[in-house]
Amino acid sequence: MQNQLIPSNWQLANLGDISSDISYGYTASATSEPTGVKLLRITDIQNNTVNWPNVPNCKIEPEKVGKYRLKQRDLVFARTGATVGKSYLLKGEIPESVYASYLIRVRCLEGISIEFLSSYFQSPYYWRQITDFSAGIGQPNVNGTKLKNLSVPLPPLAEQKVIADKLDTLLAQVENTRARLERIPQILKRFRQSVLAAAVSGRLTEEWRKAVARSEWSDNRLDDVCHSVSDGDHQAPPRAQSGIPFLVISNVTGGEINFDEVSRWVPEAYYNSLKSIRKPQRGDLLYTVTGSFGIPVIVNTDKPFCFQRHIAIIKPNHDMVSARYLAVYLQSPKAFAHAADVATGTAQKTVSLNNLRKFSIRLPTMDEQTKIVRRVDQLFAHADSIEQQVNNALARVNNLTQSILAKAFRGELTEQWRKDNPELISGENSAEALLERIKAERAAMKPVKRTRNKRTTV
Repeated sequence: MQNQLIPSNWQLANLGDISSDISYGYTASATSEPTGVKLLRITDIQNNTVNWPNVPNCKIEPEKVGKYRLKQRDLVFARTGATVGKSYLLKGEIPESVYASYLIRVRCLEGISIEFLSSYFQSPYYWRQITDFSAGIGQPNVNGTKLKNLSVPLPPLAEQKVIADKLDTLLAQVENTRARLERIPQILKRFRQSVLAAAVSGRLTEEWRKAVARSEWSDNRLDDVCHSVSDGDHQAPPRAQSGIPFLVISNVTGGEINFDEVSRWVPEAYYNSLKSIRKPQRGDLLYTVTGSFGIPVIVNTDKPFCFQRHIAIIKPNHDMVSARYLAVYLQSPKAFAHAADVATGTAQKTVSLNNLRKFSIRLPTMDEQTKIVRRVDQLFAHADSIEQQVNNALARVNNLTQSILAKAFRGELTEQWRKDNPELISGENSAEALLERIKAERAAMKPVKRTRNKRTTV
């Protein structure tokens, strides 16, 4: 328990000293047959819950069930793999079940609050020790011997219960806050989609049109308002160690061109040989047509580059449509729904160039396009600001859980309680007296060695 300060009336104990059982699970294979008992595995514990109906059965000799049987208020630990050190407290109704060999079961002696101990196994002090204990090159693991040597801060029993109750309340509040915050990005996503829908339907600028007495919108196909709609070269381009960046879909799926993640280049001679309709220029649009289809990206660089055939290039007629308005249209739910309707294929859906060129688009005047883009940018900037605040708040909430746990096991959450209840933490109620009783209980549990009487001769 290095670097952890605890109140003077607390004690430090090894987990092995306050436990009646620390043992590995049963080595068996799960079976789909509806016979035997349930076999709890590491993978069955998800989000700190167990869906018992989905836990498989196993075949185990009847005489071994008792040794590995699980019961309420057992603590089980993952002793290997990605979740090494994660613990789970069994609550509620438990079917007849045993636990698998990659789990360790811990049962505590009387005088130890299992809820207190379970909370401690979430704290930074616990995880610091588990990190030190973990061994193994391929997969980190914690064995039973190391777990027995785990250092645990031990308050008097009454204080253990108070800490566990306070943590239940505080951590539940943190979780509720986190859950509410995590719902906001989805709400903002729907907001952005509604803004786009309003933009391309004319609702976003309805008041503006009334004010200027304009209402003219024209119905067009995409290729009517563009100089060309093409895609990348269908031939495999030559590779080069450097030269002209060659983009793939993953370089544009974030909504902008990501040159930092480019991992492929082509010779400059190859780029120069491409048709002009396949050479991006500032103000063109890239549009993903395969797999993650339906993502438009405005080219805002003069840097030469080329791209794979799974990306379309749209060269707008800027006298008819602005690149920004066209991007708004192609992001809209209406355009994406149309793309989804015409996409073909099974493993990877593809929007053909022929279908892309036929996309219908209602165009307002250039003045109104400017108004729409400006309004969309304003609303999106507002949504982005909210999302950033939410992300900052989530980061603080995630840190708050560990901060609360750290305070709990430094005794800070119960400082006033100790002042108000000195009789519950002293004398026979002290942590020191509790440890003495536990030592006596453990001694009583040890089997008595039987010795043969020596024969005496007269």
